Amino acid sequence: MTETRLRFPPSPTGYLHIGGARTALYNWLYAKKNGGKLILRIEDTDTERSTKESIQGIVDGLEWLGIDFDEGPYFQTDFSSDHKAAAEKLLKEGKAYKCFCTKETLDAKREAALAAKQALGYDRTCTNLSTEEVAQKEAEGIPYVIRFKVPDGDRMIGYDDKILGRIQCNIKEIDDFVIVRSNGLPLYLLCNVVDDIRDRISHIIRGQDHMTNTIRQILLYEALGAPVPVFAHMPLTLDTKKAKISKRSHGEIVAVQFYRDHGFLPWAFNNFLVLLGWSEGNDREIYSKEELIEAFTLERINKSSSIFNFKKDDPKFFTDPKAISINEHYLRSMDIRELGTLVKSELQAEGLWDDAYEGDKADWYHNTLDMIRDRFHTLKDFTSLGRAYFGDDFSVEEKPLKKNILKHEGLKEWFPILADRYEQLSDFSLEEAERVARELATELDIKPGIIINGMRTVVTGQLAGPSMFDILMAIGKEKVVQRLRNIEKLYPAE
Repeated sequence: MTETRLRFPPSPTGYLHIGGARTALYNWLYAKKNGGKLILRIEDTDTERSTKESIQGIVDGLEWLGIDFDEGPYFQTDFSSDHKAAAEKLLKEGKAYKCFCTKETLDAKREAALAAKQALGYDRTCTNLSTEEVAQKEAEGIPYVIRFKVPDGDRMIGYDDKILGRIQCNIKEIDDFVIVRSNGLPLYLLCNVVDDIRDRISHIIRGQDHMTNTIRQILLYEALGAPVPVFAHMPLTLDTKKAKISKRSHGEIVAVQFYRDHGFLPWAFNNFLVLLGWSEGNDREIYSKEELIEAFTLERINKSSSIFNFKKDDPKFFTDPKAISINEHYLRSMDIRELGTLVKSELQAEGLWDDAYEGDKADWYHNTLDMIRDRFHTLKDFTSLGRAYFGDDFSVEEKPLKKNILKHEGLKEWFPILADRYEQLSDFSLEEAERVARELATELDIKPGIIINGMRTVVTGQLAGPSMFDILMAIGKEKVVQRLRNIEKLYPAE
């Protein structure tokens, strides 16, 4: 094979989860690094569990991450005739055979082998059936499966895994495995190989949980006269209790869409995902798309499993601290206009968007985003922690309310005075706003911090943030005056 061709073949039985997204990303990076092509193949042969909603969820998740494909999506069920033809070919060439053994028969043989402390493999009873006997059983309607006939001999078979090194076993240790069910439907083992041959797949990058299939699939490649792809088996992604990340066990918190909907930036999340099992060999964590494509190699993928840390009971830092940290970095350093486009969607969803932010208030909009983003973690923070900059419908957090407002009863009288003085200013500048606030504190013989910290809470609802007087300039004289006069609403009714 001269062309580098890879595939990402998800089963549409749920959303795109963290482990699947990482697999797609590693395949995408390898294809980009080596000038290859990446194919999206939906393995939808599990008709009972596969749904259109799951398919769309997978496609949407990949699109959000920016993982693009050169071909596909192809659907495995569209090629069922290819899978059946391959099984017939193996039957015709004597590389597979029909097995009429019932489950009860196989269970009895297994129990007998256990009692005799013998090997548990299938004893090939049905390989001794004559052509006439096979025809007779079929005529009687006796159900059968098709088994692959593992070549006889005493030899080692294996492959050079690009991550784990040499993997091999003696061919004598492999049972004749089923490739077609009794209902006539080929199994994943065969379908997967046939599709990879048809799609001319040169490299297979997948999780270590697929390694149990690899040797048997190599036998199928050889039996079908096709070259064997290069294999690379990635470590699994585990939770903090060392259990495999799964949709069923962990729910939506391991879904890619969960992070999209909670305000993560697509490339920041990719940057985090790649570090779940890969390292350049140093402490570096931040990579641009181009830098990561250049740096990525299969040999740098870890052999041991990675840990994905999440906390369902912490609504603010609900996920891996590294994911938060990387997202913060991109949020605070990305081009402000690009950020403005992303925040626009968040503001629109909350009914806070003003078309003037793309018109005569565009400079204010971008300057305000630039001022407030340094303390934010996700895009959602712009409509929660930063809500007061875009509308009057904002909440006051309990901690600053107790610390900065309720401890100082006098603010109910002082802030209306401050509001009057601000309203009378013809020049509501940063310098004048600060001068007036400090003068009032001096007159009242109180610390300026009581006024300044109280203003922060009344005007933004927050305990911390940018410089208080920068905040006043961003929110504007009219709203500042209004909010100062409404301070009494923050105190309990008498």
